This record gives sequence, structure tokens and C-alpha cells, in this order.
Amino acid sequence: MNDDTAQRSGRFLPEFPAFVNEVAGTLAVHAQYVLHGNLRDQFLVTPPGGHPEIVTLLPLLWRALRPLGFEALITYDPVDGVAVHPDEPTAHQAAERVLGSGVVGRRPSLERLRTHLAKAVGVAEQPPPESGGSRAERPPATKPAARVAVVIDHASRLTRVPGQLDPAERDFFLYCQKLALTAPPLSFGGDRPPELHNPVVWLVEGERDLPAWLTAGVEPVRTVAVGMPTLDNRLDMARLLVPVFPPQSTADTAARVDPAEEFANRTEGLTLESMLRIARLARDRGLGLDRIADATRIYKLGVDDNLWRRGSVRVQITKGEQVISQRIKGQERAVAKTLDILKRAALGLSGAQASTPGSRPRGVLFFAGPTGVGKTELAKQVAEVLFGDAQAYLRFDMSEFAAEQAADRLIGAPPGYVGFEAGGELTGAVRRRPFQVVLFDEIEKAHPLVLDKFLQILEDGRLTDGQGVTTYFSECVLIFTSNLGIIVTDPETGARRRIVDPGMPYAELEAKVKAAIRDHFTAKLARPELLNRFGDNIVVFDFISPDTAAGIFGAQLDNIAARVHSELGLRLEFTDDARAQLAAACTADLENGGRGIGNLLESNLVNPLARVLFDEDVQPGARVLVTGLRTGDRGPVLSARVGAP
Repeated sequence: MNDDTAQRSGRFLPEFPAFVNEVAGTLAVHAQYVLHGNLRDQFLVTPPGGHPEIVTLLPLLWRALRPLGFEALITYDPVDGVAVHPDEPTAHQAAERVLGSGVVGRRPSLERLRTHLAKAVGVAEQPPPESGGSRAERPPATKPAARVAVVIDHASRLTRVPGQLDPAERDFFLYCQKLALTAPPLSFGGDRPPELHNPVVWLVEGERDLPAWLTAGVEPVRTVAVGMPTLDNRLDMARLLVPVFPPQSTADTAARVDPAEEFANRTEGLTLESMLRIARLARDRGLGLDRIADATRIYKLGVDDNLWRRGSVRVQITKGEQVISQRIKGQERAVAKTLDILKRAALGLSGAQASTPGSRPRGVLFFAGPTGVGKTELAKQVAEVLFGDAQAYLRFDMSEFAAEQAADRLIGAPPGYVGFEAGGELTGAVRRRPFQVVLFDEIEKAHPLVLDKFLQILEDGRLTDGQGVTTYFSECVLIFTSNLGIIVTDPETGARRRIVDPGMPYAELEAKVKAAIRDHFTAKLARPELLNRFGDNIVVFDFISPDTAAGIFGAQLDNIAARVHSELGLRLEFTDDARAQLAAACTADLENGGRGIGNLLESNLVNPLARVLFDEDVQPGARVLVTGLRTGDRGPVLSARVGAP
């Protein structure tokens, strides 16, 4: 086998990405190509017997087409006009032989551009209608003077709206479609591959950025997706970039994984261009190979300070064990499990059992159980423990996301729809504050399409909004709350019945609630994969016991007295009989938990107290002694004495 035959058989040819091989291998049958997707990335080419090299798209196309006899790439974009790649004399000469002199460097109109395209592909230009010419006057087709390819870059910007073309745009694309149908394969003789098209290559961001009818059912036009890099691509790129990182800052390197493997694993979902930028960022900031995770996080989030590495987080969690237990009463098991998950998150051990480091959220909690037992309150306490502020959390009431189109509120409307410019409520808030607690209240009320967004967040730790911007949730703690498992609806009769009751042993209650949650996600929603992402992070809350209810009642009563003093300057006191009467009235029914106790206190104490203070015009400094509670025509009535302090 001679060298020429060996080269054509592929033994000495470079290794190209699959999409380039697809273009180069089908030039005999396709006249035009629409490349869409990850076009602005870096690409790897492996020369025969060499190491991978990093190139951009145009050099990549040129390397693939040059062995087929191509002499130049003629490029066009709406900003720079006509140019030639490579920028070498032989390529410029080939372009001039095809298009004529004086074309390169100019920005032709669409009407003039179609003339250049016709010359390049070997089809006679048809006179425009306004010229008065006829089909009989069309000049004869002439074979181009060189084998060239025309690359139309930023083709998505040639039209204002792909589905609403103005007459000039419509005529241009219709002509391009006719070019595809009539362009002949060309042979330039010699030992080069015969009868290949001089192709037109469109570069677009999205597959539908060009008019749909341009490619639909048109066999000579081939649509080719340029995908995101695979793990193998990222491994090759990582091996090239590892030397860019500063030396490892720790002495213990034996226990660490291969830096290239760690770099490739941590950049899942990113482009090779992003990997290149991460390596530069690490070099500029002096982040060694042992801090690949930090360099990747800084690039993704744009935040240098890692709040999870602060010593204050551990201190806060340690203090929070006592504070949370005091504020969330009667839920010792739920509080203990929640704190375990927070400790795991603070140490960076979430998902440690996985073979590769991922970008999943720092912590995921699913609070389930009866209403009013402290689920939302515990979420607030988690935010205060981690970030020092009980209000430093993002809350979404999922009853507002029951409609199919509600997912647009989370990630933003698609292009062309009302509200596109506003972006998503969830994605925008997390980009502004990457370290935070995000609460999704009453998750069972959300539409299934909204739940699909959570699946992506829980699995990949990221979400792409309607504007194409990716938001990362890798530093967030996500908390879902649900009342599933308390009341079920009979599918045949529609009757609702309670399946758990106060006083039931916790182990039995937990088993029934988890079974109901499992049934909801697997049978009703047909999304067992979402339930699987929650894993063992489902925390079941118990009904509050009578002793716990008494403690909640006492704390809320003290809150009311403190509020009366701070707002009105009054001293509010209770006799033992009055306190006992209020306690009996407010804690008789524990099904609604602490929230129910608060609601009953409002009805039995706050409302009648306000009536007394308002009607008697009680002035600041007075002492109000509540002596009893009775039921009157207007509802609960307080017996109270107002006097000097």
C-alpha cells in the first residue's frame, strides 16, 4: 500500500469530532449544511501519532476539508462581510478566482450575496425580478475556478423573525433552497476525490433559527448538531490543561485522584472553552491542582468566597442544635436528621458515595407530616443556622405553580413569549445569591411539568432558563415540604379519609407517610425517578403531643404579652384560672399543630383583648389582668381588669 492509499484509508488522517466527519464524509450527496449547537466552543484534533490540539470551528473545518482538495473557506457574517480562511495568499487567490477581485472585505447585501453563492457552488445566477430579466437571459452555469466552501456565520441574525420574513429575506432563502436543489457535484480532476459539492455551511445557534421550509424535506440540505463535549473529550482537554495549573499546594498528593479525571468530572455540562477559562482563572489566582473544585466553583458562580468553608458555619450548626431544639418542639427525630444532613453538607460530603464528584445541591431535605407541626419553621431555622438570618431563604408556595405554564415563572418564558426579558424567579434569585436555602412549600400541589425542573436540579445541580443562561444550585440547600400521607382520597368514590392520627406510634406514622409519598410519585405522577433523587432525605414530622402543645401555647402566650408591651406600653398578666381556660380552649384539638394553637389564641385572646383595649381606650402604662374567658353573643369574651401598674 503506497502512502497516498494509506492516507485515503484513514491510517494517517487526523481524528476529528464526529460532526466534522459527518460533513466531510457526505459532500458527494449534500450541497448545504446547517450546523447548530455548541459552535463557539474549542475542539480537539489529534494529528496522526500526535497529541490532541485545541482549535476553533473554522480551523477545524479547514483541517477536515483541505485533504479533500479544498483551497479556501470563504466566510460571510453580517458584521464583517466576506473574508477568507486561512488568511494566506493561496487561499485569497482561490477566493478571487471564484468570486472576482474586490469582494473580500466588503459587506454585500442579501441580493448581492446570492450572486456570490451561485458562483461558489457552480449555479448560474437568476436575475432578480425587479431587473426585468427573464429565465432565458440567465447566464449559463460555469464551473467554479477552485474547490471552496462558503461558511455563513451568525446566520441566525440574517432575519428578524424566522417565521415572519420580509420580502427580501424570503427571496434570499428561497434562492438558497433552489441552490441546494440545483448545485451539481464538481470534479476537479487529478487524484483528488471526484464529484464533491462546493458546500454552503450555515452556522446557527438553534436548529429552528432559519426558516423551517428551507430544510424541511430538502434532501440536499443536511442539519448537523454540534454537541457538548463528552467525558472523553473533557479528559483529553483536562490532560492538556493540567500543566497550566500552579503546582499543588499540599504535600500529600498520593491520596488524591488523578487531577485530569477530577477536572473532567467536575466540568460535566461545561464546554471545552469553559475548561480553558477555568485553567486560566486558576493560574491567575494561584489555585493549585488540589483546588480544581474551587476554581470550577468560582467560574460557575462568580463568587470567590466559599461560605461553606467558613469556620462560622460549623459554629452556627453547633449552636443551632440547641436553638432549633428549643424552637421546634416535639420533633426531636426530625431535628436530629436535619442537623445530620446539614453537617454532611458543611463538610462537603453530600453525594460522597458517588464514584465521581458531581454538582448536586449541597443539601436536600423533604419535610413531610401533619400541618402546623414545624416544617416551615424548621426551614427558617436552617437558614438562620447557616446564614445568620431566619429570613435569608427563598420561598415558593407551590400552590401557585399548579398550572402547566407555571414552569415559565421559575425559569423564564421562552424567546418570543411575553415576559421573556424578565427571566425566571428561581434562576434569577439563585444567580444573585448562590449560597442560600430555597424552600418549595407544599410540593404536591405543583404541576408535573414543574416537578420535571426539580428533577434536573436534583440530578445535575443546574437549570437553564428561557434566555439560555445556566444557573447552578451546587451551593444551595433545597427544602421541600409536603402534607402527603395524612389524608388520602379514594380514587373510586372521591371520599377523603385520614390514615394517621395523633397518638399513633412514630414508627407506624413514618412508615405510612413514606408509603403514601412513594405511591404519589410512582403511581399518581409516574415519576419514581424524582422520588429516588430525594433518597433517604425524607424527614417525617410527628403530631404534637399534649405536653408539646402546652409548651407551644406558653411560648405563644408570652409572645403576645411581649408584643402588647412593645407596641402599646401595657403590662398584660393572667390569673391561673384564665391561663388554664385559655390553654383548654386552644389545645383541645391538636390536628392542626402549633399553627392551630396560634389561630385559636388569636380568636380567644387577641381579638377580645383588642376589643377591650380599644373600647376602654386603655392608655400606655396601664396593667391589664385577664381573669377569665367566656363565650358571648359576639364570640369569645375576656374578663379583664384595667388598672395602674
